[in-house]
Amino acid sequence: MTQNVFPTFRYSDAPAAIRWLKETLGFEELHVYENDDGTIAHAELVIAGDVIMLGSARADAPPTPSTTYVALDDVDSLHERAAAAGGNPSELSEQDYGSRDFSIEDPGGNRWSFGTYRPQLD
Repeated sequence: MTQNVFPTFRYSDAPAAIRWLKETLGFEELHVYENDDGTIAHAELVIAGDVIMLGSARADAPPTPSTTYVALDDVDSLHERAAAAGGNPSELSEQDYGSRDFSIEDPGGNRWSFGTYRPQLD
């Protein structure tokens, strides 16, 4: 079975969070991409065959400690549907790592991101 739903997290000290997740809970690093300033642009950790994604909190983004990311083949149709339903999704964007994605907040204030990128367990 392919994983399509990925919990994602933002940390004020993502390197420390990665160490804690590995040492305390047994996660393993799949990918870690650092920014020039030592913060984490994007990381993927695996436990029990499933991937979580995380990164450093960003000053230009709203303070959401966690997001659920869903990998889909056709994000354009979902974006259109969400907009038509009054959901106020972000603009669709092309990411430098090849994903086409958007995000939206649900009525409870939870952030959801939908994109074409799928982390791969190699």
